[in-house]
Amino acid sequence: MTSRTTQTVVRFSFPFLLPGFDAPQPAGEYCVDHDEEVIEGISRLAWRRVGAFIHLPGIAMQGARHQMVSINPADLEIALEKDHKQS
Repeated sequence: MTSRTTQTVVRFSFPFLLPGFDAPQPAGEYCVDHDEEVIEGISRLAWRRVGAFIHLPGIAMQGARHQMVSINPADLEIALEKDHKQS
């Protein structure tokens, strides 16, 4: 099965908390990896998301450790919408 990972950058203007996080994360830019696999058996090339991971700490933030945390893409979208409404 063919798979791929695409990376995007999201920006939070305010601290945010996603389900499963121990503590709120500071405002800033964060890399998000989206793992996808090809859907076989159809006539066109199509991809299905099978996982998403956010990199902590955010870009340009100092931290003693770096980690990738599994997230639900829908929870990320809700958090980004909430952040945008606060602006």
